[in-house]
Amino acid sequence: MAIDPQPDPMSPETRNTTMSIKQKLAHRTEAAKGTVKKLFGRATGNRRMRGEGRRDQAAGNVKQAGDDLGDAFKH
Repeated sequence: MAIDPQPDPMSPETRNTTMSIKQKLAHRTEAAKGTVKKLFGRATGNRRMRGEGRRDQAAGNVKQAGDDLGDAFKH
């Protein structure tokens, strides 16, 4: 009976995957934060908050697109 070895947590492949997941989560969070800010600004009539929300949402979406593009070329 051979036991499959556990992947080395310090291997570059494991670190890149973990970092990639953390980055993707951060980018999605940024886009979600922007959406909340935009909706809050719209609900309160605060144009500055709505603009910040749009900017944060767009930045998160662009970063997510970059992640997806990188993933497409990885596989």
